[in-house]
Amino acid sequence: MNSGATAERVYDALKHRILHAHVRPGARLDPAVLAELLVSSVTPVRDALHMLTGEGLVETRIGEGFHLPQVDEPGLKDLYAWNAAILILACRGWRPMPPARPASAPDESADSADQTAALFLRIARHSTNAEHGRAIVQANDRLHAARRVEALILPDIGSELAQLATACEQTDMSGIRQLLSAYHRRRVRVAAEVVRQLYRAGDVEPPI
Repeated sequence: MNSGATAERVYDALKHRILHAHVRPGARLDPAVLAELLVSSVTPVRDALHMLTGEGLVETRIGEGFHLPQVDEPGLKDLYAWNAAILILACRGWRPMPPARPASAPDESADSADQTAALFLRIARHSTNAEHGRAIVQANDRLHAARRVEALILPDIGSELAQLATACEQTDMSGIRQLLSAYHRRRVRVAAEVVRQLYRAGDVEPPI
């Protein structure tokens, strides 16, 4: 396998582990251990970790190497609020876009985290400001693990997303804003439990 293909494989594998809450928040990411796990040399692992640091998914600590960021209730609430702010701003600059395929509810074959990411990116891309789409891509990644454990806490997420998708198809801007506000308020209320579930989810995987 050439170096480019190896680098891409390692990056994709590491990002998947992080987004799917396979690693406990705050855990140290040892490049040598990861290289063995991913059947790779250390160099592409380090390169991938640096890329993920730039995306806000990994952090470096002086003299301590790479770690997943710690997650706490205030920080998660701030991230929910930031996500909401981007989407509300995107709604203010809403522009029609031709659908890439016939209108439909969120893909039921995907989990709720993937459904949410796709729907929010769709909303952001309606904005006249392309930066909203780029910001939501990053916010989607940073919230992906939290969204996966939200399904353990909150009922009717599928219905919630379907209502928002319908409002988008109908260009019901008042409805979209109301549903977005309700979506984020609901999660802010359970942020402490989401944090607890994130740490528990990471505990079931071997440390890396």
